[in-house]
Amino acid sequence: MLNLLLLDIHNAWSWVVIFGNALAGVWALSAHKFVSLRSRALWWFTGAVEAAIFLQVAMGVALVNRNKLALPQFHAFYGFVAIITVAIVYSYRAQLKKKVYLLYGFGGLFLMGLSIRAMLVG
Repeated sequence: MLNLLLLDIHNAWSWVVIFGNALAGVWALSAHKFVSLRSRALWWFTGAVEAAIFLQVAMGVALVNRNKLALPQFHAFYGFVAIITVAIVYSYRAQLKKKVYLLYGFGGLFLMGLSIRAMLVG
């Protein structure tokens, strides 16, 4: 029962990750062009949807460890690549300070793509 609930939450949360990162990416790209869109809310939102990736992967790991599920090989791979991508984008923010909105914009869209790919192979 609990495992089915966790699986349902994992499946539903994938949409939060996909659409959240898409919105954060588009917002950051738009903020690169339009200064009025640059706000603290962008960074809070971006942080929240990036944290959602970690929660999504943690739920997946819990599902696999509890149930000894056999999952498609690349499903977990894309999840862990998403975590590594968040770390890489974060680590480059100081070096690309003048282009930080482009970094987070394209990073958010890349994370959206990884999430979609993980869902399709899962």
